[in-house]
Amino acid sequence: MQAAHSRQRVTLPMRPTKLVVRRLLNGLARLITGAILDVDAAQLDRLPLYGPLLIIVNHVNFLELPTIYPRIRSDLGIGFSKVENWANPIYRLLFNNWDVIPIDRDSIDITAMRKGFEALDQGRILFITPEGTRSHDGRLQQGKPGVVMMALHSGAPVWPVACYGGEAFIGNLKRLRRTEYHIAVGNPFRVDTRGERVTGAVRQRITDEMMYQMATLLPPQYRGFYSDITKATDDHLRFASPDQNNLPHLRVQ
Repeated sequence: MQAAHSRQRVTLPMRPTKLVVRRLLNGLARLITGAILDVDAAQLDRLPLYGPLLIIVNHVNFLELPTIYPRIRSDLGIGFSKVENWANPIYRLLFNNWDVIPIDRDSIDITAMRKGFEALDQGRILFITPEGTRSHDGRLQQGKPGVVMMALHSGAPVWPVACYGGEAFIGNLKRLRRTEYHIAVGNPFRVDTRGERVTGAVRQRITDEMMYQMATLLPPQYRGFYSDITKATDDHLRFASPDQNNLPHLRVQ
């Protein structure tokens, strides 16, 4: 994995026109979100510039994608969004240039998952929101086990990213106030079953272990379903050794 402090930009082979449009849209998204939000995104610099890499993010509202996605220092980002969003022409423009993958949330979308695996095979950075739907209030909901399938079958390292503050956006906008938007980045791990048979119950347990890593990045009032940190385990998570990427070994206390 490339050291996160490198300033080199890594890109996929893509048409120059699309790359220019993509970077222009990123700049516009940073400008707009920076005008309405006071974004604390310094920790995003810890993320590697290329994959294969899974980034798990909590899903508060619509702000995560235009706020976090354009602020990573790589052109390799890709993610999922519900297929209904393509009916909106603005979303369609953004998502098509950001290579966002449409996903049908009402079924097991094999096509979307295949595209996700293909992206990881290409060395891309895949964003996943394990909760599957917006919380609106910023409190964590229980994660869905699809993220475990992506992590296990790809073998890609997982970086937890948590955001908070965006739940106050609508109220602050009505008062013409900027919203403080915080982004915290945890430490990477791989999912390792250590030979255990992966049943539905085991997949959910691994999902909860991954979500607890996200919960530790949030102030207590945002931890929601994962508010009792004493219940956290990391039996199926294999962390980077302390000397890799100059990152400490994070374990839930």
